[in-house]
Amino acid sequence: MSEMGHSRLPGLLGKLGKMTSIRDTELLEQSLLRTLGPLLGVLDTSLYRTDERQNLVRVINYHRSKIVEREGEARMVERVEEVSRLADLSPDVVTLTDNVRLLGKPCTRKLENGLLVAYPLLGGNEVCGYFVFQRDREVQAAEDAMIRGVLEVFSNYYALLDVSQRDRLTGLFNRQALENSFDRIWRLLGRPDRYEERHEGRQEGRRHSLGESYWLAVIDIDHFKKINDNFGHMVGDEILLLASRLMSQTFRASDLLYRYGGEEFVAIISADDASIAKSVFERLRLAIEAYRFPRIETLTVSIGYCQAAPDILPVEVLSRADRSLYQAKQDGRNRVYCYRDLVESGVFPEPTYAEAEFF
Repeated sequence: MSEMGHSRLPGLLGKLGKMTSIRDTELLEQSLLRTLGPLLGVLDTSLYRTDERQNLVRVINYHRSKIVEREGEARMVERVEEVSRLADLSPDVVTLTDNVRLLGKPCTRKLENGLLVAYPLLGGNEVCGYFVFQRDREVQAAEDAMIRGVLEVFSNYYALLDVSQRDRLTGLFNRQALENSFDRIWRLLGRPDRYEERHEGRQEGRRHSLGESYWLAVIDIDHFKKINDNFGHMVGDEILLLASRLMSQTFRASDLLYRYGGEEFVAIISADDASIAKSVFERLRLAIEAYRFPRIETLTVSIGYCQAAPDILPVEVLSRADRSLYQAKQDGRNRVYCYRDLVESGVFPEPTYAEAEFF
């Protein structure tokens, strides 16, 4: 190992120790950027996440800057942010990550002020993301080995954490993962750039990936207990698995889907407005109703949903969606109810300030 490699080893091992002590996947992603940025001597690093179809769905940027205090003392300040405008990504980044995906190995791209470097992030044998940074010189052999090693440790540990947040039967995120997602989503809701004017040229009636509102739905399989009682738990498990796959196919890859418990699921989606959100959940209801399930033939779901807002606690949003679901079941099942619609129609009272708790 080179002298440079030996000098970095203690610091690298310490950073890896901190990284593998984390128990949350989002914090682990941030820790990866905090680990590699200083070791590479760069101020900005990014992590690009993709879905199973290799589409970019999430970007995390890590930035370090030096601030000089009045007394003349300098200190480093760091900022981690999640990019919410994927359509505005640099063409250089898009082209570079496409090259990495096609070749399955690190690639560089020359810019006017340096080099843009991207490494593949692997999940199993598939590319599931990219580690990207920019600097003024080529990556040396020792640095390349260090980056590859850290990314491998990260990927292996991330996979272990991811399994712990998955439901064993359906493979969907579990209840613990839902609680972890609340923190990230409510931080996004409170970001100032969410209130900027929307881009021109958007098509009405279609969902877009940026700058939208979030909607939380509670989805419940109707009369599921009867399925277990009449056909047994093995058939019941098969129905849950098939229903969960239909849900995954109906929602976008960037939407979040959880098995909340038993026959109950939670979905968090983004949509421009209430009508689009309702059409998404209605499409799911119709897809379940139209599918022919083994043994039982037909199945229906009831859905209650509510818009998420930064000034309302996540637990209250979940409670409002759940109450809307309960009302849908009371009114005959196999229907989609929105909390705000139920308030405006007088079925539910207007929420009080005690309910709309502020952070």
